Amino acid sequence: MAKLYEYELGKSADVLMKEMFQLKAGETIIITADTESDERVVNAAARSAFSLGAKPMVIWLPAPYGVAKAADPMLPIDSLAAALCNADAWVEFNNQWLLYSTPFEIAMEKNKKLRYLCLVGMGADIMVRVIGRVNKKVLSEFLYKVTEMTEEAKHMRIRTPSGTNLEFDNEQKHKTTCDDGDSSKPGMHMLAGQICWIPKFETIKGTLVFDGSLVPPCGLLKQPIIMKIEKGRVLDIKGGDQAMEFKAWLENFDDPNMFRLAHVCYGFNPGAKLTGNILEDERVWGCTEWGLGYLSAIDAPSEGINAKSHCDGICLNSSIWIDDEQIMDNGIVMDSELKKLVEKLRK
Repeated sequence: MAKLYEYELGKSADVLMKEMFQLKAGETIIITADTESDERVVNAAARSAFSLGAKPMVIWLPAPYGVAKAADPMLPIDSLAAALCNADAWVEFNNQWLLYSTPFEIAMEKNKKLRYLCLVGMGADIMVRVIGRVNKKVLSEFLYKVTEMTEEAKHMRIRTPSGTNLEFDNEQKHKTTCDDGDSSKPGMHMLAGQICWIPKFETIKGTLVFDGSLVPPCGLLKQPIIMKIEKGRVLDIKGGDQAMEFKAWLENFDDPNMFRLAHVCYGFNPGAKLTGNILEDERVWGCTEWGLGYLSAIDAPSEGINAKSHCDGICLNSSIWIDDEQIMDNGIVMDSELKKLVEKLRK
């Protein structure tokens, strides 16, 4: 008897290796996972890579107690970094992610040919919905059109029904990252359906409300978490029990940089659902996502944000103004050109 999505998962893994990585015979791809990862996803990816003549190397790790640099104490840093420094490609399925950890930083700095793809916490059903069943070509066209519009903007406003009311200037010297799933070139890549950019930190002001999920430490949110923002920093946190949990989590690091806003993203994957898995939550259609804490110098040359960890929170049903033009209203695309592409995506 076939397991849930057994056949669809095979197709999704082929899309990952053939179309996204464009993996070639003889290349080495490292697949990392931890003891909270979905074994079916790991094995499907390894099988697909092997069928292409590549050399998959699967590395299983104990799940760390934290993510990013907070994972370092439980990682075999030297051994893991050495393996990654000698690979052609790396897909991360770890639930407690290695992104922005010390092995990640070493590999990205020293291995200039490495193609890294962040698919943290990827489960079988998620992989089918956000990779296997998505029209990659049309989604890419849509994402790059929004990216172009955002890069040209000087000032932005974001509102949500839950109370987010933020404005900021864009930082033209920092690159806007369009994640359309293409992982065929060296560098850091993310799952398709997200556009990430870095505002001028000191210009971010207003109210930020997370109403979808917050990872870490809360997961799915039962009540909104309300933050006062000035000059790109969280000055006050209000809400229910989860807001207090979040405040305590940030304070526990004893690191002022954990209260800094690091980046903002659009979510645009037609298969994504709000599940508590931040990889998918960040791509829920019409959301915006804000990261706090650590920011790599790769993303924001030359210093980034040197913080002890990183978290990401979701603002659902966002309304977006690019300069004075509104392109989204409560998560619904308003721009006429973008609407045509949305119609193609949903066919």
